[in-house]
Amino acid sequence: MNRESFFNASSNEMSVGYRKISEGYECLLCGEVFEEGRVYTMENDLFEAGRAVKEHVRLKHGSVFKSLITLEKKLTGLTPHQIEVLEMMHRGLSDKEIIERISATSTATIRNLRFQLREREKQAKVFLATMEALRREQITKKSPPDEMVEIHKGATMVDDRYKATVREQQDTLETYFSKDGRLVSFPAKEKKKILVLKELTKLFSKDRTYHEKEVSEVLGAVYDDFAVLRRYLIEYGFMERNRDGSVYRLKD
Repeated sequence: MNRESFFNASSNEMSVGYRKISEGYECLLCGEVFEEGRVYTMENDLFEAGRAVKEHVRLKHGSVFKSLITLEKKLTGLTPHQIEVLEMMHRGLSDKEIIERISATSTATIRNLRFQLREREKQAKVFLATMEALRREQITKKSPPDEMVEIHKGATMVDDRYKATVREQQDTLETYFSKDGRLVSFPAKEKKKILVLKELTKLFSKDRTYHEKEVSEVLGAVYDDFAVLRRYLIEYGFMERNRDGSVYRLKD
């Protein structure tokens, strides 16, 4: 497993065992990449990359659930007892059947455990939302909601499209980014487009340069059409690249 790829993936991508990257698709469970445009042979059938990665996960790993549940405890937070019960739930066993296989005294014990797991799921969602809210609201802590967002120094066209309040910026980010940090859609309106691009620059470091492939991978982790994002980051002066397009950097 490539841990960096795994933890850059959304919870939905983790649940299916693969993610979309610039080259095609990457298995999050073993790191194998399926390149867009290639045809793969599996069990005497031919598959394009998108279908091939699904077949790969099914054939090589069998169950994404089992792959995730067997991760080390510091990643799952699950106790051996909880894992045992989850595995039996995965097999479709009833509460009575689960009791017969473990040292539980009543169905109430199993129901309580099911309840605890559902509560943990809710807590995880709230935690993710809390961290996202923290990131977004740090903007308003630094500036009053009606204060204008600072135009980045690298802006190529300084006009009314760049004028937005902190409140407008916050509303735009809440609309176009999901709670797990993925870009839901790319806005058509210029002002919102620029605010989204400004937010995307946070994915990059000012202290280093990037190859085009790296830029595509970073953007592809949050939005499938990474080429559009890459082009607009250059067009609106958030990033610059050398003449042959091989090296990218954030503009000061």
